[in-house]
Amino acid sequence: MAFDIESKARFNLKHASILLVETPGVNLDILGQIMTGFGAKSLHRCGSAGEARAAIGRAEMDLMLISPFLTDESGFDLVRWIRREAPDPNRFAPVIMVSPHTEHSKVARARDCGAHFLIAKPLTPAVILERILWVARSQRPFVSCAEYVGPERRFKFEGPPSTGGRRRDDLSSKVGAAIEPNMSQDQIDALMAPRKVAI
Repeated sequence: MAFDIESKARFNLKHASILLVETPGVNLDILGQIMTGFGAKSLHRCGSAGEARAAIGRAEMDLMLISPFLTDESGFDLVRWIRREAPDPNRFAPVIMVSPHTEHSKVARARDCGAHFLIAKPLTPAVILERILWVARSQRPFVSCAEYVGPERRFKFEGPPSTGGRRRDDLSSKVGAAIEPNMSQDQIDALMAPRKVAI
């Protein structure tokens, strides 16, 4: 799945296959509407973990959004099953969990079952978009061992990327003595005063 991570304006999920697992009703509808707003055409809406397992067995998923609170089993258990037993490449698909409860214990359970993120409800398109973009550009390796299967849990936010320093044609960063006299208070006030602009 190719994401345009440089421009949100061009962000489009029309070629992505997305699994939505949420209790049937308003929550599932909202999740579907948000994804449709991002251009998604291939949505697999599942109201239970059982439906989700069947969908995962039938189709290749590019992204999964899963609630921890399902009618037949815990969403955490579903994610754990995906990471350990789902067919390839679905085992490695990005998983974002959506939950009304985001206390530390829930965040830890989401991390430990193999999800990339846990997002707090109520959901907003902006927050979901930020998390999808983060997952798309992150380079977290996939770990598989007896105790854990999923994206590397130990990662560090490094902040914004380096700009590579100043350009050759930038002005010098050294500030010298003033060349012209200081402005008077009246001149400063005139600069700050609001002005009418004809459009």
